[in-house]
Amino acid sequence: MKMYIDGSWVDRDDKIQVINPFNGEAFDTVPKATSADVSAAISAAERGAKEMAKMSGYQRYELLMKAIKLMDERMVDLGQTITLEEGKVISEGIGEVQRAIQTMTGSAEEAKRLSGEVVPLHGSPTWTGQLGFTLRVPVGIVAAIAPFNFPLNLVCHKVGPALAAGNAVIIKPASDTPLSALKLTEILIEAGFPADAVQCITGSGTTVGGALVEDSRIRKITFTGSRDVGEGICRAAGLKKVTMELGSNAPLIVMHDADIEKVVAGTISSGFANAGQVCISAQRVIADKRIYSDYLDALKEGVEKISTGNPMDESIKMGPMVKPQEAVRVNEWIKEAVSSGARTITGGDYEGAMHAPTVVADVKPEMRVSCEELFGPAVAVTPSSDIDEAIRIANDSNYGLSAAIFTQNLDWAMKFAREVDSGNLHINSGPGWRVDLMPYGGLKDSGMGKEGPKYAVEEMTELKMVVYHP
Repeated sequence: MKMYIDGSWVDRDDKIQVINPFNGEAFDTVPKATSADVSAAISAAERGAKEMAKMSGYQRYELLMKAIKLMDERMVDLGQTITLEEGKVISEGIGEVQRAIQTMTGSAEEAKRLSGEVVPLHGSPTWTGQLGFTLRVPVGIVAAIAPFNFPLNLVCHKVGPALAAGNAVIIKPASDTPLSALKLTEILIEAGFPADAVQCITGSGTTVGGALVEDSRIRKITFTGSRDVGEGICRAAGLKKVTMELGSNAPLIVMHDADIEKVVAGTISSGFANAGQVCISAQRVIADKRIYSDYLDALKEGVEKISTGNPMDESIKMGPMVKPQEAVRVNEWIKEAVSSGARTITGGDYEGAMHAPTVVADVKPEMRVSCEELFGPAVAVTPSSDIDEAIRIANDSNYGLSAAIFTQNLDWAMKFAREVDSGNLHINSGPGWRVDLMPYGGLKDSGMGKEGPKYAVEEMTELKMVVYHP
């Protein structure tokens, strides 16, 4: 596919291959953009931002709804594209398209709700009849730097609110999974958005991402990715608004009064969806010693029922990781933990990009499979004595994106909600649960700012204070 810059679909001699993670074969290519391409895209986006700002909220709503209709009509193609370029099973690929439609629908609705408020200046002792109100206006150009693991929905979480708020947007998709974003760009242009309002540039993070981040014409950066890359972006961004959705190693606390069957289902759905390549994937299970053995036995049985293979096969429940290097890395971390005293309950092997669903028990919190972001199809299980120790272990991390607890004790549940340092907290569910309208974002090194259309629109606008003096 070609990339979209300055109102045209353009190609370059230098290419990036798009690889099917399951068979390792290249099935498409995209251009490798230069820094000059980035500058041209920003110049075009400046014009596009002016056009978008002139539109009413209802006009932006109508265009987004037209795009949503096209997404729905092309659901199968979009779902297959996600599966082919990213590796998640086809049911998850189609499910991601359905979620992306909801994300865009929420964004469209927010376009009509964008408003300021009356400020009660009469509450000041110096008031002499002034009327105060706020206006919420678009920032201008939003740079949307997206990850590989949800190549459509996480792009929509950036693009939908940006357009709803009246901005132009420049999309920089992950190099491993650029096709979904390019197809979304086709849809947006076909729906009638101004040609300069959307740009989609494919290329390396160093060349494209670096040039976007450093350019002063960009007024907002929304990034999903690793903590280290996010910190580098913040250092380079200068005086820009930023939203950072960064890493995690989500803890799942299991108390002794929990329903083991529900816990196992929650662990599997949160820990092995998309081969564990989810920011809020259940990574650290902290299980009470009184049910530790029973939980491991039940989890082993459940995990061994996960069928792996070709993600286009509807009977398969887990596909490959995005590339073989990631499977190698995950396996190295597992072996490192085992060599330091942990034990593999099931799984633990890999072939190419396909890593077996794995459970590692007796994990110490300082092991890499626990203290860093694994981002793969394995869960690390650690015993705990009581709720206080479980919370201490959960908080012993520089991350804080999502956390969960299973218990029937209301006091423990509320203690967990008050004391665990995480942006998303789940009671009697795995940490991987998310609906796209909720405020979503982390604490500590997991980032700053919130996604979810309503909240992202606020992040992508500026507030102007107006005072009328009679």
